[in-house]
Amino acid sequence: MTLPFQALPGPPSPWWGLGALRDLWRDYLGTLAQHQRYGDLVRQRILREQVLDIYDPELLRTLMVDHADALIRWERGPEVFADGLGQCVLVTEGATWQRQRRMLMQAFTPRRVAGYVGHMVEATARGLAPLADGEVEMDGLFSHLAMDVISRTLFSAPIGDDTQAAADAVQVLSETALREMFWPATPPDWLPLPGKRRKRRARALIHGLIQAHIDARRQHPTPGSTDLLHMLMTLRDEDSGSALTDQEVFDQCVLSFQAGHETTATALLWWSWLMARHPEAQARAAAEVADTLGGRAPGADAVQALPWLTATLKEAMRLYPPVAALMTRRLLRPVTLGDVEIPARTMVRVTPWLMHRDPRWWPDEPEAFRPGRFMPATPGQPVAAIPRGAYIPFGLGPRVCLGQHFAQLEMTVIAALLLQRFELRPTQEPDPVPRMAVTLRPAGGLRLQLRRRPRRETAPTTPSPTSTMAQVAGSGTGASV
Repeated sequence: MTLPFQALPGPPSPWWGLGALRDLWRDYLGTLAQHQRYGDLVRQRILREQVLDIYDPELLRTLMVDHADALIRWERGPEVFADGLGQCVLVTEGATWQRQRRMLMQAFTPRRVAGYVGHMVEATARGLAPLADGEVEMDGLFSHLAMDVISRTLFSAPIGDDTQAAADAVQVLSETALREMFWPATPPDWLPLPGKRRKRRARALIHGLIQAHIDARRQHPTPGSTDLLHMLMTLRDEDSGSALTDQEVFDQCVLSFQAGHETTATALLWWSWLMARHPEAQARAAAEVADTLGGRAPGADAVQALPWLTATLKEAMRLYPPVAALMTRRLLRPVTLGDVEIPARTMVRVTPWLMHRDPRWWPDEPEAFRPGRFMPATPGQPVAAIPRGAYIPFGLGPRVCLGQHFAQLEMTVIAALLLQRFELRPTQEPDPVPRMAVTLRPAGGLRLQLRRRPRRETAPTTPSPTSTMAQVAGSGTGASV
C-alpha cells in the first residue's frame, strides 16, 4: 500500500515556515539533526514549497541513482552559483550538462590524474620548505598548498603572490553564496548593500586571475602541454566532435580553481586537527609513510600504497565532510520511496553530515575518530561493508564529484609529505567549532604546533611523469569520475 506524502511526519511550520528558515539560517546542521527524530523520510513546508529530508542510505540511493532522471538541482542553487561560476558543469542541466560532463570526464580519468602528481609534490614541497618548529595557522597553510596545486595543474604556473588574496576571495564568495541561498532572489551587486562591495572585489580578483592565464595561453600556445587548461581547450565531444566554447573553458577553469582548492583545503584542515588530537593514529600514519616511501615523494599509487593514511583521510571526511549539505534537488515527476508517493515539484535535501554520524550505519561510536572503519579487520581481507549511500563525501549518483580521484590523490600526497617532515600537536586553544558556508570550516580558523621530524634517507623528489604513469598503470585501480 502506498502512503500519501502528507502522511509523512515532520516538524511544525508556523507562519508559513518563516520560522524554519530562521532556524536553518542560524544552525542549518543542528536544525536538520532535530528533524531526524521524525524518521527516515521527513516532510516540512516552507512558504509554498514542500521539502523532503532523507536519512536512510538505501532510500537515498533509490532516489539519487535509480531515479536520477527525475531530479534537477533546486533552481535557487544554480542561480546563486552561476553568479560567480558561470554556466559550468556544477550548475547546468539537461543536454548542456550531459555534454559538459561527458567531455570533462576525459580530463579526470585516473590515468590523466596520474600525470598531475608531479605538480602536487612540487607545490607541497615548496610550500612546506619555509616552515619551522612552532605554531602554524593551518587555514593559510592548506589554502596555499591546495591553491598552488590547482594553479600548477590548471596553468603549469605557481600561484605566486596571489595566494592569500585569492584564498580570502574564495571564502568571501562561499559565505556570500550561502547567505543568498536563503533569499528568493539576489539584489543586483551594484546596489550599496552590506557585503556587495566585498563580493564584487572577490569575484573580480578570481575572474581576473583566471582570465589572465587564459589570455596568456591564447597568445602563446603550448602544444605539448599536459596541464588542465590545455586539456579543456583541446577536448572534443565524442558524439558531436564539438569543442568547449571560450566561455565554457573560462567557466570550468573558475569552477576548478574555486571548488578544487576549497574542498581539499577544508578536508585537510579537519584531518590535521584530528591527527593532532589522536597521536597514536598520527604515529601509525607517519610510520607507514616512512616505511613505504623511505624519504621519497609519493607517486600516483599513493592512495593504494598508504592504506592507513588513506583511512585517516576518509575518516576525517566522514566526521567533517567538506560539503556537509549537498545542493537541494527538485523532483520533475512523482517517485515512490519505500511505501510513500513523493509528488512532483518536491524539494529534496541531502545531508552527508547526518548520514555520516548515524549510529545505525556507524555502530562503533559514530562521533569518534576511528580510521579502522576503513581498514580490513584482518590483513588481506576486504574492508567491512558500509551501507551504500551512508558515506557520500563526494556526493552520489550521476552528479558525483568529477574531481574525486584528483582530490583523494592530492590529499594523500599533501598529508604524506607533511607527516614526512612534521609532527602535529594541538595548541591550548579550545576545540574548533564547525561553521557552514558552502564548505564546513572551523570557526575562527585552526592553529597547530608543528615539530620537525628527523630526516630519513634522501629528501623527497618530484616523480617523473613516466614513473607516475607506470605506477598508475600497474596499480590496477581507479575511481569513478
